[in-house]
Amino acid sequence: MTNTATLRYLSQSDLKALGADHSHAFIEAVEEGLRLHAEGNFVQPLKPYLRWPGADHIADRIIAMPCYLGGENPMAGIKWIGSRQHNPSKHQLPRASALIVLNDAQTNYPVAVMEGGLISAMRTAAITGVATRYLAASNFTDVTIIGCGPIAHMQVKTLLEQYPQIQTVHLYDLNPTAADHLISEFAADYASTRFVIHESAKSAVEQADVLVTCTVSDKPYIPFEWIKKGCFISNISIMDIERDVFLKADKVIVDDWDQSNREKKVINVLVEEGLFSREQLHAELGEIVCGSIRGRDNDDEIILLNPMGMAIDDIVCARWFYQAAENNNAGTELPLF
Repeated sequence: MTNTATLRYLSQSDLKALGADHSHAFIEAVEEGLRLHAEGNFVQPLKPYLRWPGADHIADRIIAMPCYLGGENPMAGIKWIGSRQHNPSKHQLPRASALIVLNDAQTNYPVAVMEGGLISAMRTAAITGVATRYLAASNFTDVTIIGCGPIAHMQVKTLLEQYPQIQTVHLYDLNPTAADHLISEFAADYASTRFVIHESAKSAVEQADVLVTCTVSDKPYIPFEWIKKGCFISNISIMDIERDVFLKADKVIVDDWDQSNREKKVINVLVEEGLFSREQLHAELGEIVCGSIRGRDNDDEIILLNPMGMAIDDIVCARWFYQAAENNNAGTELPLF
């Protein structure tokens, strides 16, 4: 914290110039955040969802995600992320937008404000990227992406950057044009990778060694019978996976139990019905990253990761880029008073 009360503003362009257009920084930061989570070196209140009449879709909400993060450079912060399902069609805007504010942990003064949409999408992809290392079969080659919107683009980008062994990316979207658009973004840079558009979710899911859900579905539709042996499922969009998968998978993993067991999501419903519990959970992801609990034991296990998304993920990534901006004098310094 400098003697004068200033804060640093980082636009999305500033973040990209600091490396946010590649998955490397996010993978590094998210791994650190998961270790801090496993160590209990954080404070993370349950995130409130702000909704009001007329905002009736599951994606119509503003979420406040506060967190204190320990470690070598303690810092607090909050992501304020708004979403409207009709934004692309009605306003020609991305569905979600976000700001992240960072506060110095000694004075509690704000030290940075940054565009949070890119960080939010890339840290979500980094969760899949990190988890794949520990939870996917070692010889996996086929990735399936259900839903081909902006979140899917970041997931595909991260997986292709981190795992050159990927041979085929299977795609399904209710709108085939979205799948075509995704292919056009990556095909030239990944000429050795096949991109296959499927006519049904079932057909795409059945091919998956790694399955990533990237939709805004408000009800489950992927049953256990579609999933092949050895599949690792990164259930990013939370509501796509049927309840029988949670009960029949070899291992169920979350990022944070308290965050996952709420809001009438599938886990919460199963817990309230007495069909699932904290004791039946295999692990929180940070415990696997730290090595205190094993991830995958053999190539036939079906493993389900149900990550609700944590403020830790956002703040640890924002801290990484704030430190990079300080080192490079990037962004715009603004007076607070």
